Amino acid sequence: MVNSRARRRPDLLPADEDAFAFAVLEGLSGPHKTLPCRFFYDARGSELFEEITRLPEYYPTRTETAILESNAADIAGGVPDGGVLVEFGSGSSLKTEILIQQQPRLGAYVSIDVSASALSSATTRLAGRFPGLDVRPIVGDFSYPMALPPDLAGRHKTGFFPGSTIGNLAPPEAVSLLRVFRAALSPGGRLIVGADLKKDARKLVLAYNDAAGVTAEFNLNLLYRINRELGGTFDPGAFRHEAIYNPREGRIEMHLESLRDQDVKIRHHRIRFRAGERIHTENSYKYSVCEFQELARSADWLPRRVWTDADNLFSVHELVSS
Repeated sequence: MVNSRARRRPDLLPADEDAFAFAVLEGLSGPHKTLPCRFFYDARGSELFEEITRLPEYYPTRTETAILESNAADIAGGVPDGGVLVEFGSGSSLKTEILIQQQPRLGAYVSIDVSASALSSATTRLAGRFPGLDVRPIVGDFSYPMALPPDLAGRHKTGFFPGSTIGNLAPPEAVSLLRVFRAALSPGGRLIVGADLKKDARKLVLAYNDAAGVTAEFNLNLLYRINRELGGTFDPGAFRHEAIYNPREGRIEMHLESLRDQDVKIRHHRIRFRAGERIHTENSYKYSVCEFQELARSADWLPRRVWTDADNLFSVHELVSS
């Protein structure tokens, strides 16, 4: 997930603060409590998300994968021989394999992720499947300006940003991120990005509130993580998961709602919750094709081709530098 750039409050933490503690205390100290969605993905959270992607209600992963598989030759065809594929937030790189296998003369694959362990695992797997592939893992936060390996500077670059991760950002933040990508891929860069489409609100809500309760467990895992890593005193049983569609904003919102009046301590700070008060943990913006293309234009990208599934659930966009 993409990092928030919230202004720090120096009174919140001692000198040995860490990013997780700061973000949690900052988010829970305001009048509208929030927790950054990027902190979902500790070891347990990552396991739960993989389980979510296999749920019958959760269409985005399997639908985007099917789009990539059906159109891999066209998508990969825009990468010239010797070109570079750059993935932002690469994680397991599983979807990337669909494109790599269509590009036997790919010059290099640059994988960027905050998780060194995920990069190491993916690099080992790719080396076994594509022995001649030049894999360049970079541990880092892709939401900030970055320098790619200097020896790749003169090569054509195609960025890859699947999973509708762009939807976790409010539109102005999404525009800023697309500009960061444009700067990293220029000159003459190209970007392939997945975006979830607008659709019936009931289908959207079910995708984030599955019958098996896996998404609820994923959301509540944030509280367990705070307890474990920050010495928090949350009673996760005193909160419930809620997923709603906000039609005015065009987004799914995930919340954790307090079931009673309660106090929680985190690193000697007391946080008060009223019954019914919510912690806003995630947004997932949905776009029509035209809306997303307009968003891309705002970031100085030119929309080209777009690939969708037969049911118009999901879209994969090709953008080129203007």
